[in-house]
Amino acid sequence: MNQKTHEPLSSDIKASLVPTNVDDLLVSLKYYVDEDFAHIRISDHNVCTGCEKKPCLDFCPAHVFSLDRQKKVMVSYQGCLECGSCRIGCPFYNIEWNLPRGGYGVAYKFG
Repeated sequence: MNQKTHEPLSSDIKASLVPTNVDDLLVSLKYYVDEDFAHIRISDHNVCTGCEKKPCLDFCPAHVFSLDRQKKVMVSYQGCLECGSCRIGCPFYNIEWNLPRGGYGVAYKFG
């Protein structure tokens, strides 16, 4: 069996590559907000009231979950990255998550 070994890029090829900053790419994400259908919702707010640790405030990379002035968990689904972590992050399985309807949600692109 003939195995290929990895060879680093030549200096000519490296010089031809455009420097890429991941943070700049994330800023270029586009969101198509569906104002008629929230694809993430809390099933029962009473369950959240009894939850002491409120891990939902920490596990979401987009910080979709927050507390209002009355300490009620709010969901800002408009900024969701659709990673699905909220489906498994709530210890009480109290978060309903669905894919956004067709044509809505985040539009990922590179370049």
